[in-house]
Amino acid sequence: MSAPARHPHKIRITVQSATTARNVPPPYRIRQWARVALQGAANVTIRLVGNQEGRTLNRHYRNKDYATNVLTFVFREHAPLEGDIAICAPVITREARAQRKTVAAHYAHMVIHGLLHLQGYDHINDNDATVMERLETKLLKRLGYPDPYRTPLDNGRA
Repeated sequence: MSAPARHPHKIRITVQSATTARNVPPPYRIRQWARVALQGAANVTIRLVGNQEGRTLNRHYRNKDYATNVLTFVFREHAPLEGDIAICAPVITREARAQRKTVAAHYAHMVIHGLLHLQGYDHINDNDATVMERLETKLLKRLGYPDPYRTPLDNGRA
């Protein structure tokens, strides 16, 4: 008797672009990164926003009056997961330059970071941060990107 056919988890990823920023990755690439991070069934909207919308969201939901790189909004914490991820395009570009990484690598990192939050990962304490960072690094490596927590100069060292 053969093993039953495996049914892949149903994953629905919608990508919205509400920014005129340059260097925004195409939706198919964002979906590819998201699928690597998701460990089960999910219904997720990833919205690329500009500075104003990013600042408004951060101020309204976190009481912080500035645009941040990524915000995760969890609507359902059990399968199928549901939530929204807001990624502020201008912040991603600025941070990528400051961190001396490619814009694509930083977008991939923030997509994965946001989706790990959706799945319950956090970085409030050092132990949780270490777990989350190791998983991010592993998933980014699977996609061909370097460790996001090491500078380009560090990546050549053991």
